Amino acid sequence: MSSFAPASTSDVDREQWVHMYQQMFRIRTFEENANELYLSAKMPGLTHMYSGQEAVAVGVCEALRRDDYITSTHRGHGHCLAKGAEYKPMFAELLGKEAGYCRGKGGSMHIADQAMGNLGANAIVGGSAGIATGAAMSAKMRGTDQVAVCFFGEGALGQGLIYEVMNMAQLWQLPVIYVCENNLYNEYTHYSETTAGELLDRAKVFGIHTTEVDGQNVQSVYKAACALVERARQGGGPAFLLCHTYRFNGHHVGDINRTYYRSKEEEESWKSERDPIQNFGQWMIDEGIADQNLLDGIQTEVLTEAAAAVRFALDAPYPAAEEVTQHVYYG
Repeated sequence: MSSFAPASTSDVDREQWVHMYQQMFRIRTFEENANELYLSAKMPGLTHMYSGQEAVAVGVCEALRRDDYITSTHRGHGHCLAKGAEYKPMFAELLGKEAGYCRGKGGSMHIADQAMGNLGANAIVGGSAGIATGAAMSAKMRGTDQVAVCFFGEGALGQGLIYEVMNMAQLWQLPVIYVCENNLYNEYTHYSETTAGELLDRAKVFGIHTTEVDGQNVQSVYKAACALVERARQGGGPAFLLCHTYRFNGHHVGDINRTYYRSKEEEESWKSERDPIQNFGQWMIDEGIADQNLLDGIQTEVLTEAAAAVRFALDAPYPAAEEVTQHVYYG
């Protein structure tokens, strides 16, 4: 195990805790607005909501610098926002508008904000593992202390690519952190029916350093991420961070009747007892970091920002027809 100790909660100042709360609420608000855009037939295609998992994205990305890299998944809005993306180009991208991060060509599952180190979401399960590992290899070859983080769900542990790249990352001691968001379900199937053995053992077999945390607790995720990022910066090699979490909604916005694979009682239990935003806000109040007025003010500010961004995206123009062949690569 690593000799690097996690940061103490006392080492984090009030401003950063407040920022984490704001970031988590921004993600939840974005997803709720995205769902409304889908339900009102204003958004083309589907989207995969990140609600319930906010503590993972925020806890990890708060430990990173702007020039560090992340790669994301089909459920990637939370990662993008946590790494510093803004509402207006995010909503514009969902609606296929020119003002989007990918000029409307990426859509929900391919948003990328490379200026903030986000190398892109990926619709292929486990598909970004090679990209993150390659970014880590680049950082090591260039002699920087940048770190790459690869977010993926537990379903990606059924893909061969992730084992190929973890093997190389350990052999070459690359500064990459594999963040497994175990939200219990591979689409509509409980992970216990698809994944043999213990999840952490998948990384341990390569000799990769592993850490396991409660993914609903942003304090725990942040402390663990800080330790692993510092370890990677100092040449400690790759790590595997397992975060136990839960998606509050269906696999995608159209997955409304979920009772055939999980119960309403299960969903309500997670929402009422394990909501990462609600519990973190209460912890901040209990610790004297914030009061309810401050939290209410943050929520009002974020809701106002989101409403303005949605209106901006709805009114924004589509890209010109002649752009159809731009930024398209073929061999």
